Amino acid sequence: MDTAKLDRALDVLDQNKERWLDLSVGGKIALVKKMIQGIAKVSNRMVAKAHEMKKISPDSPSAAEDMLSGPVVIVRNLRLLLETLEQIEKHKVPQLPQDKIRTRNNGQVVVEVLPSRFMDNLLYNGFKAEVWMQEGVTPNNLTEHMAEIYQKRPESGKIALVLGAGNVSSIGPLDVVYKLFVEGQVCILKLNPVNEYTGPFVEEAFRCLVDEGFLQMAYGGADVGSYLCQHDKVDEIHITGSDKTHDVIVYGPGEEGAERKRNNDPKLTKRITSELGNVSPVIVVPGPWKTGDLQFHAENIATQMTNNAGFNCNASKVLITHDGWDQRESLLAALRQTLRDLPPRNAYYPGATDRYSSFMGASEKGEALGSKSGPGDVVPWTLVPGLDPNDEENKFFNEESFCAITGETALAAQDAGDFLEKAVNFCNETLHGTLNACIIVHPETAEQLGAKLEQAIADLKYGSVAINHWPALSYAMGVTTWGAYPGHTLEDIQSGIGVVHNTWMFEKPEKSVVYGPFNVWPRPPWFVTHQRAHKVANWLFEVERTGSYVYLPPLVLNAARG
Repeated sequence: MDTAKLDRALDVLDQNKERWLDLSVGGKIALVKKMIQGIAKVSNRMVAKAHEMKKISPDSPSAAEDMLSGPVVIVRNLRLLLETLEQIEKHKVPQLPQDKIRTRNNGQVVVEVLPSRFMDNLLYNGFKAEVWMQEGVTPNNLTEHMAEIYQKRPESGKIALVLGAGNVSSIGPLDVVYKLFVEGQVCILKLNPVNEYTGPFVEEAFRCLVDEGFLQMAYGGADVGSYLCQHDKVDEIHITGSDKTHDVIVYGPGEEGAERKRNNDPKLTKRITSELGNVSPVIVVPGPWKTGDLQFHAENIATQMTNNAGFNCNASKVLITHDGWDQRESLLAALRQTLRDLPPRNAYYPGATDRYSSFMGASEKGEALGSKSGPGDVVPWTLVPGLDPNDEENKFFNEESFCAITGETALAAQDAGDFLEKAVNFCNETLHGTLNACIIVHPETAEQLGAKLEQAIADLKYGSVAINHWPALSYAMGVTTWGAYPGHTLEDIQSGIGVVHNTWMFEKPEKSVVYGPFNVWPRPPWFVTHQRAHKVANWLFEVERTGSYVYLPPLVLNAARG
């Protein structure tokens, strides 16, 4: 570990942290425009390197994942951030259309953030997204709780250490973007060793920030991370990872750290924000599903299980069904067949095979449905049906497996409304984490439920709730927030503290809610069963980069042929 090099990097940031706060909004706009150009310059090379490291054929549909979750998400976030900054430059605060703001019966303020332009209607036809605010936010004071650093300059500049995750290439860069442009802190980004190969591309894409002394990069293992965490020039820390890593940072390793946690005696006293994963639930509300619905949602759930070989903090980990639903077994059968048909993936993330073995050992019901051989190490797609919902100590309910194994549990209930209420309570009281949850509900059932559906969304203590689709959309949309449900403490961290993305710069969000159609044609490009997803992803990048309609025809053509 070259501590002198790390010290020099922090010196650079220290010399420029006040200058960052004093930089005009116009100056920040100019930097974002350069960053958009930068990510366009490196996107194809960055994705190609990910394919090489993950052993993915660039001509396979799976090749779409690293473009969609990497450059597409980054460039969309930057473009939306640019729009917000342009509004701030002109009006001092972001400009929310009044017809996009509503108040729930209990007084909670809700802002519809998608669609906000005609292009949204074309790209995300039938989808809608909202951000629900915390108590104390009203329609009259909402703008006071937006973009606060642009309304009142912080007293002093700060240096943030961003500890990136090893699974998705957009996580670290976008955490940096949030700390810089929303919280006003210059950053040193230390990438996870698993994907630190993305570092040179990030550095090239964000060269304008590096050259100005607003961003520095760091590479290495846990020793580098520990050194930076304890450094007196690092004011704050943001980590994406596991709660175990978080606790080591805050309390220290081993028995001494465990003792400190028991005594609520943190070793690290700096502010730390975090996104720490989840045992992500999919609530399947019983209803009058047709054969096509069963197949669509088998593919939908399989996508949530297997995208990125299962190495996602928002991967579905527990399916919650109604034990009396006459189509429960039909859905599970369709899911099993979908998983059998998916090609195997390289289990590139360290420890995957050990974690898989541990979870398989925790139940005798595990069904390995996918191939056990393929490129590199393979963890087969696996379903574990019939978990006892009353077994609160079940490993599947209390640990995130971080590989492609998912449990299913069935709840007894009188009807759809009773089931939904019990499912929400099960998620809140039994499952670990509060990052994201999914509810799948037939439109006829949703109409019958009426206000009970919105109440269920309100009662779910998760930072993102998605209706009928993968909550990863809340990560990808940019205008939504991404992070845990508010209220966690260091000693009970669950899925973390704080949010990122959030290009409207809301200061007191409670959760984001994404609504999507029960069935979609053409098949969404993020579905693992979309056979031309890799083609769609490339055109989608151009659309998101430019906002131009020129790239829509080839995008639509490839989407329809998937």
